[in-house]
Amino acid sequence: MTTREVPTYCRICEPLCGLIATVEDGKLIRLRADKEHPLSRGNACPKGIAFTEIQNDPDRVLYPLRRTPDGEFERVSWDEALRDIGARLGAIIDAHGRESLGWYFGNPSSFSYSHTLWLVGFQLAAGIRHMYSAGSQDINNRFVASQLLYGSMTSVPVPDLDRTDFLLMIGANPVVSHGSAVSVPRVREKLTAITKRGGRVVVVDPRRTETAQLFEHVGVRPDADAWLLAALLQVIFEEGLDDANALRRQASGIRELRDAVRRFTPEATAAVTGLEADRVRALARDLAGARSAAVYGRTGTCLGRHATLVAFLIDALALVTGNLDAPGGSVFGKELVAVSQLNARLGLIGYGKNRSRVGGFPDVLGTFPAAVMAKEITTPGPGQLRALFTSAGNPVSSVPNGRELSDAMRQLDLLVSIDLYVTETNRAADYILPATTFLERDDIPLPFTALSPTPYTQYTERVLEPAGEAREEWRIIDDIATRIGVQPFVIGPARAAGRVLSALRRRVPGGGSVRPTPRLIVDLALRTGPYGDRFGLRPGGISLKMLRRHPHGVVLADGITTGVLREIVQHRGGRVQAAPAEIIAELRDLTAPIVDPEYPLRVIGMRELKSHNSWMHNVEPLMRGDREHAARINPKDAAQSGISDGDRCRVTSRHGVIEVVARLTEDMTEGAVAIPHGWGHRGGWQRANAAGGANVNDLMSSDLADVEPLAGMSNLNGVPIRLDPLP
Repeated sequence: MTTREVPTYCRICEPLCGLIATVEDGKLIRLRADKEHPLSRGNACPKGIAFTEIQNDPDRVLYPLRRTPDGEFERVSWDEALRDIGARLGAIIDAHGRESLGWYFGNPSSFSYSHTLWLVGFQLAAGIRHMYSAGSQDINNRFVASQLLYGSMTSVPVPDLDRTDFLLMIGANPVVSHGSAVSVPRVREKLTAITKRGGRVVVVDPRRTETAQLFEHVGVRPDADAWLLAALLQVIFEEGLDDANALRRQASGIRELRDAVRRFTPEATAAVTGLEADRVRALARDLAGARSAAVYGRTGTCLGRHATLVAFLIDALALVTGNLDAPGGSVFGKELVAVSQLNARLGLIGYGKNRSRVGGFPDVLGTFPAAVMAKEITTPGPGQLRALFTSAGNPVSSVPNGRELSDAMRQLDLLVSIDLYVTETNRAADYILPATTFLERDDIPLPFTALSPTPYTQYTERVLEPAGEAREEWRIIDDIATRIGVQPFVIGPARAAGRVLSALRRRVPGGGSVRPTPRLIVDLALRTGPYGDRFGLRPGGISLKMLRRHPHGVVLADGITTGVLREIVQHRGGRVQAAPAEIIAELRDLTAPIVDPEYPLRVIGMRELKSHNSWMHNVEPLMRGDREHAARINPKDAAQSGISDGDRCRVTSRHGVIEVVARLTEDMTEGAVAIPHGWGHRGGWQRANAAGGANVNDLMSSDLADVEPLAGMSNLNGVPIRLDPLP
C-alpha cells in the first residue's frame, strides 16, 4: 500500500484554506486542515473537510451520459458523445449562425483558472453572444459600480481588516460564508481582532446573523440599503463631516452627489429603513469620525432592486470620509495577473459593449442576465438561443423562476452539461459530460490575490488522477471548440502573449510549434505580472516553477499598499467619478416601495454553515443531525399569521408558492423572513433529494421589469410575501 500526504487548497469558497490530502493507492482517504499554510494555519470549515465525500460519491457522474427517449441516461463513449455534439452544433450553426449558441457557467468556475481561461478564449474565438453566469445572482453589480466609479470593472476595494478601527458591514455574514469579494482565511479572528484593539464592527442586516451576534447589529428592513446609505451620506455632507482634502485629490462630481442625496434625511428615510433618525445620525458621525474606517457589503446588498446603486454608495461612503485607498479603509489589492491593465489596453471584455436580445440589458464582463435566459430560448427571431452548454452551474435552482427555465430548456435543439452530478438543470440535457473535481486538476487562484488583505497565492498540482473518464473542463471546452472549427486563444488574449509564444516556437527542436495550454499561458502571465520574476530579471519574483517549491503557499506582501488610486482609476484625469449620470438619475427617481397588504412581509436569503449554493446537500457528514430547510420568522410576524414554531407553512409571493418548516427567532427584524437558498432537489443525487425542502427562488420573478437594469441582477432579496399555516 502506497500512502501520500499532499498539500493543496480548498476551492469551495474564497478563503482558499490550505488542506492536506491523504491518498492511498490513488484513492482519497481524507482531507484535513494544513497547519503549514501561511494564512489558514490549520483551519478549514466543515465543507472543505467533507469534500472527500464528493470526491468518492457513488452518485457522481464519471462517464459521458446521453439522454434516451424515455428521459433516462445511458453511458456512451467520449468519441460518440463529441461526434454527435459536433454534428448537431454544425447543423445549428449552418441554419442559425453562431449567434444561436450559448453558455452558462456557475460559481465554481471562478476557482478554476483553466476553465475560466478556455471559456473566455472560446467565447472570443467563436463570437458567442449568449453568455450567462451566476454573477447576475451574485456580484455583477459590484463590477458595474467599479466601472462607473473607477473605469475598471475588476478593481474592487476590500476592507483593510488588519488596520481598520471601524468596520461597517452591510448584508454580509462572513462568520458563516467565510467572506466573499474578500479572501480572508480565519476571518472570525480578523474581525474579533478589530474589537480587541478597541475598534468597532457594525453589522447592518435584517437578520441578527451569526456575525452580528458577535458585534453590533443594526436591524434594517429588507432592500432598504440604498435609503440608509444615502441617508448616511446626507448627514456627512450636511454636518460637514466629509474629508474635503481627500475629495479634492481623488474625485470629481462631489457637488452633484451632495445635491442628489440632500433629500434623503434620516427622518425622510426612516419609514423605509425602519431605523430611528437619531440612530442613523450617530452611525454617520461615528463612521466619519473614526481614525480609519472600512465599508464592506456583500450578497445581501447585491440582490435587491437597486443593487448597483447600493454597491456605488458603499464606495462613495469610503470616498467621502477619506477612507478610500487609505490605511485601515477600503483598499485596492495588486492583481496576480495584470487583468485590469491588459483589458484596458485591449478592450476584450467590459460593460455595455453589447445588449441582450431580450430586454436590451448591457453585458457585464461579456455576460447577460441569467434571468432572461428562458426568454432568449422561447422568443423567436434572429439570434434566438438554440444550443446551450452549462458548466459548473445549476441555473434551474439558482435563477428566479426556475420552472420557466426548466420548461424552456426542453425547447432547445441541443443542451449539454459539464458537471459532477445529474442536477435539476441537466436532467433535461442531451448529454452530461463528466468533469474533474478540484483535486483532479492543477490550479492557482488568479482572481483572489487582489482581494486578500494579506496578498498571497498558492499553486497546486493535481492530487489525484481523474476518476472514471472525467476530464478537465478546459479540455472538454477545447474538444467542443475543435468540433466547430474554433481554437481558443488563436485570437483575443493570445495576442498579448504572441511575442513570447513566437519565441518559444523558435526554441522547439525542428522548428515545430507550441499550442497554448492553460499552464503555459498562466506561467507567462504570472512571470510578466506585478509579482512576476520577469524571466529571471526580477530576483524573488514568482513563476510556476517557484510556486511549486512552496506547496503550502506564498505570502507576497505584509499588507495592501495604499496611495495607488491614480494607478487604479482608468477615467480621464485619474479621478473617481462620484456622480455618473446613471447613479444621479436613480437617486433622483428613488421612491419608497409600496406596501401591498396582501403581501406584508419580505423574504431574504441566507447562508448556512454546512450548505454551499445548490451542490453540497449530497454529502452525508454535512447532512447529519437535524438538518432541515426552514424559514426564520420573527415571533410577532408568526403570531399574526397563526404559525407556531415547527409548523409547516405556506410562503406565497406574486410569482410562486413554496412550503417550508417555520422556525421562530428574535434574530429576525419584524417584517423580514429568511429562507436559505439551494434546497428542493430533484436531480440524480439521492441524499439531496431525500433532504426535502423547497427552492426559495420559486418565489422570485423573471419578468423583465424585475431585473435590475444597470447590472442585470436578479431580484432575490426583499421580495413581498405572505405566510399561511398549513393544516
